[in-house]
Amino acid sequence: MIVRVSNELGAGNPKSAAFSVIIVNIYSLITCVILAIIIMVCRDYLSYAFTEGEKVSAAVSDLCPLLAVTLILNGIQPVLSGVAVGCGWQTFVAKVNVGCYYIIGIPLGALFGFYFKYDAKGIWTGMICGTLIQTVILAWVTFRTDWTKEVEEASKRLDIWSNKKAEVI
Repeated sequence: MIVRVSNELGAGNPKSAAFSVIIVNIYSLITCVILAIIIMVCRDYLSYAFTEGEKVSAAVSDLCPLLAVTLILNGIQPVLSGVAVGCGWQTFVAKVNVGCYYIIGIPLGALFGFYFKYDAKGIWTGMICGTLIQTVILAWVTFRTDWTKEVEEASKRLDIWSNKKAEVI
């Protein structure tokens, strides 16, 4: 997605960039929802591919809803991060990533997992909260983007780099 968006912006095609963002997000969402449904349908049998233990199977079955939510969020969030990086917003993405995981996700996971004694479910839930917040922030920024303005910004960056390249030659 990074390459597609940056190529469309560099080529001066704001509508193609916006269309690409919408299509890849829809495709990713559909794919991840289908996989999440498969995980949920197979949740009682999934662990038997790896173990025959009844306790392990029960634990895996109990954690599968968190896996399904994680699949969906981690199908959308990297796409949105890729879009943002393709737009040249690397610093913004890094700040959102650090804030959501290290300032929100890990502390919430520790709180739920250790203080409220939800163990693995609590830790995982905290990380899901961080990923969810990151996904919401990136989605909000991405879908409010003025793609024509982004084409202008990409053009300015291209001009800067082409001028630097000419100076070297």
